[in-house]
Amino acid sequence: MKKIKDANDFKMIATTTLGLEEVLTTELLRLGAKNIEQHNRAVSFYGDEGFMYKANLCLRTAIRVLKPITSGKAQNEHELYDLIDSISWDKFLSLNQTLAVTAALNTEYFNHNQYVAQKCKDAIVDQFRSKTGSRPSVDRENPDFGLYIYIFNDEVNIMLDSSGIPLYKRGYRMDTNLAPLNECLAAGLILLSGWDGRLPLYDPMCGSGTILIEAALIAANIPPGYFRQSYCFMNWPDFDQELFDKIYDNVISKINNNKPILLGTDISPHVLKKAKENAASANVNEMITFQKADFLETNFGEEKKYTIIMNPPYGERMNKDDIKVLYKTIGDTLKHKYKGSSAWIISSSVEGFKSVGLKTSRKISLYNGGLPCKYNKYEMY
Repeated sequence: MKKIKDANDFKMIATTTLGLEEVLTTELLRLGAKNIEQHNRAVSFYGDEGFMYKANLCLRTAIRVLKPITSGKAQNEHELYDLIDSISWDKFLSLNQTLAVTAALNTEYFNHNQYVAQKCKDAIVDQFRSKTGSRPSVDRENPDFGLYIYIFNDEVNIMLDSSGIPLYKRGYRMDTNLAPLNECLAAGLILLSGWDGRLPLYDPMCGSGTILIEAALIAANIPPGYFRQSYCFMNWPDFDQELFDKIYDNVISKINNNKPILLGTDISPHVLKKAKENAASANVNEMITFQKADFLETNFGEEKKYTIIMNPPYGERMNKDDIKVLYKTIGDTLKHKYKGSSAWIISSSVEGFKSVGLKTSRKISLYNGGLPCKYNKYEMY
């Protein structure tokens, strides 16, 4: 049943990665969003200005929260330029603010995201130059004002990016490894697993510790935006600082003292050092035990039953035989040493999964970076 919209409500779109739409929908329902609709890599919903602030602070699996402002038709770069130029941009940003434009395409009329973003940026700065003789600067890393363009066929959807820096950049991660999970995906893996804190959570190849840190934040109800210093909506002309402070204080007041057992192991002391630094930066280092160990030689399952979430190597830098041996040994270790536990493995390696040798009880399609992955669950009876 759809919730009735208030007069102050407006449409918003939260973007996510493929496979996390349902999790994001559940998050929005719990936050109190109205008229929620699930899309490909996105979920649309309604709420007021305060809810937009709350969504940015609290959504764990969203990448951006967008506010549509208008739409129009364009089948070539000239029509696109004219459409963007038809909007009075000085209502939204000023000359002394920096700008970034992001584009996403599902159309035969345009081929390159970056080219579309560049064209839209040109229309905006040219308008400022013609009106004032000056133009705003571009800052792709940390802009004051973000614009998001989504083109479906010939329909151009123009949206304000309320988030700015993507929401997976929480602000606590000091250092990472070569191929880290982003924080939104890590949170998604935990929420998809159904882990509720009752069983210990174990990440046997913990890398920079992102899965365990996100688990600690979930368990203690620490909002993912707790570490963020700024959002683009703070630079909007109608930003309400008093309302934001009220919502922020309310969200922070709900942090609890839950301390589930969180265990991370890795064979590399250097990697574990990074993980400990990241956990300390997130103020959850006391909640997580990091230990140097080779999972294939561990036997923690003799003492406890675990929920295990694992992100092993996918094999891009390994030959096929080595990846088969690795995944077979992972399966053997789970089967013989972790009876009664459940294990979730995310990987893009088809050959690896074939070699695990355990019956899969659930398969979920996800993306990690640009790689299509499976997130498979195994029950060790």
